[in-house]
Amino acid sequence: MLINLLPDFFAVHNSTDRVAAYLRYFENHRRFLEAYWHNYVLDPGGPHFLEVVRSAALASRVDLRTMLERIDVVSLARNTEEQVRTLLDIDTSIDVVLMVGVGAANAGELVVDGKGMAFVCLEHFTSVTNPETQGLGLDPELIPLWLAHEIAHTVRYTSPTSRSEMKQLVDETAGYYSYWETGRRASLRELMINEGISIQVSRAVSPGHAAWEYYGYTRREYATVRELEPMMTRALAADLDRSGLGLRLRYLSGGMSDEARTVDRHVFPERSGYFLGSRMVEPAVAARGLSWTARASANEITSIASSSAASA
Repeated sequence: MLINLLPDFFAVHNSTDRVAAYLRYFENHRRFLEAYWHNYVLDPGGPHFLEVVRSAALASRVDLRTMLERIDVVSLARNTEEQVRTLLDIDTSIDVVLMVGVGAANAGELVVDGKGMAFVCLEHFTSVTNPETQGLGLDPELIPLWLAHEIAHTVRYTSPTSRSEMKQLVDETAGYYSYWETGRRASLRELMINEGISIQVSRAVSPGHAAWEYYGYTRREYATVRELEPMMTRALAADLDRSGLGLRLRYLSGGMSDEARTVDRHVFPERSGYFLGSRMVEPAVAARGLSWTARASANEITSIASSSAASA
C-alpha cells in the first residue's frame, strides 16, 4: 500500500510553529517515524532529537516544492511497487512510504510488527544539493531505482517463503527490523547478498542508468571498486561467515575511516560490499531468477555460485 506523508509534512512546513507541528506529526505517525529515527537518524528519546527536528522543520523547501511541481512522484512510486510486485511474486503485505526525512538516508527499509516498509526521502531527489536540508541532489528519475532496492529488502525480510537469515532475525525480534541488531548478528555473507539482491532488482525494474548509480557510487568510486575486485574478493573471504557490526560498517557503510576499511593492508573503498554482493548473487539470478533468489538462503545462493565457478 502506498502511504503519502507529503501532505502532512507540508502542513508542518506551512504552520506558524513548525517545531510544535513536527512534534504532532511525529506522534501521529509514531509507528513508522520512530522506527525510521531509530534505524537511520538517532534515538528520538535522546538529547539531540529536538535539535534535528528544529533543523528539518525550519529549513527552506523551495527545491523540493519545485521538483514536486514537475514530477508525479505518486505515480512513480505506484508503478515501481507494481513492477516489483510482479517481478518478485510478492506474497506479503508491504507499505511504500513517500516522505520528507531529516537529511539521513535517501531511502531505506523497515519492518514494524511484521510488516515491511520501503521508504524514500524526497529531499534527496531534487537535482539540487542543499546543505540546509543535507539533500544529496539526486535526479528524481532515480526514485524508482531506490524504491525497488528497498522493496526487495522487505520481501527478503518478511515473505513467508523466505529462507534468509534476515527473515529469521526479524522473526526473533517480534517482527521488527533493526539495522544495528541485524548488523551485529547476521553473517557478513548474508548482509552482502542481501544488498546484492536488491541491486539486481533495481537493475531489472529501472534499467538504463549509469552503472555506478545502482550502488550509490560516483563514477570514480565505481572504477576503483572494479579495479580492486579480485584483491577484495580474496581478502574478505575470511570474514564472510563472521558476524559483527564492525563488519557491516566496514563493507556496507559510508563515513568509515581508512583504518576501519583496511583488510590485509589494503584499504577497501567505502560500501564496497554493495558491488561484491551484487557479483555474489549473479549466478543464482541467472540460474533461478530474482523471485527465487530474493527468498533463498545465503548458503543456497553460494552453492549455485560455487557450482557455476567449478563448471567454468
